[in-house]
Parts: sequence; C-alpha cells; structure tokens
Amino acid sequence: MKVLIATEKPFAAVAVDGMRKVIEEAGAELVLLEKYASKQELLDAVATAEALIIRSDKVDAEVLAAAPALKVVVRAGAGYDNVDLEAATARGVCVQNTPGQNSNAVAELVFGMAVMMSRNMFNGTSGTELKDKTLGIQAFGQVGRNVARIARGFEMNVSALDPYCPDNVMEDAGVTPVHSVEELYRLNKVVSIHIPATPETRKSIGYDLIASMPKGGLLINTARKEVIDEEGLIRALDERADLKYAADVAPERAAEIKERFGDRVFFTPKKMGAQTSEANINAGIAAARQVISFLTTGEERFRVNK
Repeated sequence: MKVLIATEKPFAAVAVDGMRKVIEEAGAELVLLEKYASKQELLDAVATAEALIIRSDKVDAEVLAAAPALKVVVRAGAGYDNVDLEAATARGVCVQNTPGQNSNAVAELVFGMAVMMSRNMFNGTSGTELKDKTLGIQAFGQVGRNVARIARGFEMNVSALDPYCPDNVMEDAGVTPVHSVEELYRLNKVVSIHIPATPETRKSIGYDLIASMPKGGLLINTARKEVIDEEGLIRALDERADLKYAADVAPERAAEIKERFGDRVFFTPKKMGAQTSEANINAGIAAARQVISFLTTGEERFRVNK
C-alpha cells in the first residue's frame, strides 16, 4: 500500500511524524510531497499511489486520471470543494473529509474577529461589547456547535439555522432554532456563516439578507468566499454605514473593498481558520487513520462522494 501526502502548504513536522507512525505501523509506504511548485510534480507523484492525503490542494479530473491505482482521497479538514467529486466517483475513488478536527480552531477565529470588529479594530474609538448581543449561526455542524459553546461564555443570545439538524439538538445546546435564512439575518446583530460552497449556496448571501440585519450588524464568514455575492455585499455596505464584514479569506475585490470601507471590513490574507498547531496535528492524524481504515477494512464513515 502506497500513501501519498501531497501538500503545497505542508503539515507541521509533528503532524507528519504522527501520520508516518500510523501509516507505517500498518505496513504501508509513505511518500511525502511538500511545497510542490507545479501541478506536474503532483501528477508524477500520484501515479502509483493507492491513497492520497491533501489539505487545500486541488484534485481535479486530470490528477485522478494520472492515478490509476488510487482508491481513496482524504481531505484533512472539513471542506472538500477542492476535490472533483464527480470525477472521483466516475473512477471509483472514495473521497473523505475529517469533520470536527479543525472546528475549535475555526470557532475561536470567529470570536477573534467578533471582538476585533466590535471594538472597531482597536482604532481608538469606542466600540461595543458582545455580552447580551444576538448571534445567529448559519449551519449547526461541528464548527457551529463550537461557536455556540464559546458564545455562552460571552453571554450572547444564540440562535441557529440548519435544516439538517433537529431542533432538539440545538435546544439541548442552549440555542434557539430558526427556520428561514431571512429570519436568521433579520433577528441577529452578529451572524456567523458555516455553510459549504455548493451550487445551491454560491452567492446565496447577498444584498437582501445583509441589508436586513439589525443596526450595527456584523457578518462573519469563516466558510468559503464563494457563498457571498460580492456585489450585494458592497451595495449593502454602501447603503448602511453601520454594517461590518469580516472574512477568513479575501474576496476577489478585497483591495477595493478595504480602501472603500476601511475598518468596517477585515480579511485574512489566506484561509486561516485551521491554522493552529492543534488543528494541523488533529486533522493530519485523523486523515492517516481514515486512509488506513479504508485500505484495510473498507470503512467509509466520512465519505463525501457517491
């Protein structure tokens, strides 16, 4: 069994050590491709791999076609829009993610942004506190549940929207269920986005939703930039000088938006939600364990393609 770890942005050394231990103790061979500079390097490396572990690296139809022995791809992290699921399914390749391993790191980033934006980027002017403010969570998965947990410490009033999560699960976590996206945005001063980027969700958050937020509204996006309609966002920020937006990855027109709205917007230079040593280690070792489980027992617990 040959397992390829291919990462333009490498795992921490301690994570690689842990992954190597899991893989080699199972009798598999580990091949490490880090900081590769061209797609051809990935195509060459994957040619004889039976399993592939990636982070944000793109696995498209060309990569899959170059890997005739490939059986499984594991994305170390929750999002998997960097993998062509249709092409993988057509070639009989199982695609998995590692849900929950990065969730606390992302949730903590949400509150780092929330505090910073509520305090006007610490620019010397008076801001507001989070205590007693309303927080709406869009999608109540692993990250959303950690956001709710942290929000309790801030004594915020939390509600959430997730059509795939039963109301009683939210209620047990001290969260009020809402049942429409319009209600979520209209009722909450802070909204935190955790939906995946799918054909249905891309550009789904635009002017109408953002402009409906209460006075002093703050929208935080640690999901994917593709779920935001940039034109609608800009229009809402133009018309409502009280609105703010923070995102974990710069939008296409980041420089223009930053120049136009100043301290009312904030963007990380690259996706930082999972960039903690703990999340890096957790996701990497989880990915290695899932690869070995699939290769040895056929377990598909976190499969994301058909």
